[in-house]
Amino acid sequence: MASKRVRVDLEYIFRASPTILYNFVTTNTCLVRWYCDDVDITNDVYTFYWPGSHERAHMIDDIEDERVRFEWEDAEDENEYMEFRMYKSDVTNETILEIIDFCDDDEVDEIRDVWNQLVDKLKHECGG
Repeated sequence: MASKRVRVDLEYIFRASPTILYNFVTTNTCLVRWYCDDVDITNDVYTFYWPGSHERAHMIDDIEDERVRFEWEDAEDENEYMEFRMYKSDVTNETILEIIDFCDDDEVDEIRDVWNQLVDKLKHECGG
């Protein structure tokens, strides 16, 4: 039986401002510090490189310091995307980073672990 694709919503608390996080999810010099080994950005097309593989994504939504949405060229479902939302909590004044991603329904725990590791690295790189 084929796996079903599911949406995974993750939320992390940061000390860094939304502006700093925005830079870390949109610029090549910052993306290589926590997300990938290399990235080529041409207009709104991002090509991410990892050992032995690469993937291309189109930035389809960009609201500076608030939200970035990427659509993968080889996504199995045209409604799939990867999104980063960043905002200040009105209650605690902490910065919240929300990540939306998609995976097979039997890979949810695995994708959460991957994002937890990536975000730990991101926190280290951007000062928390």
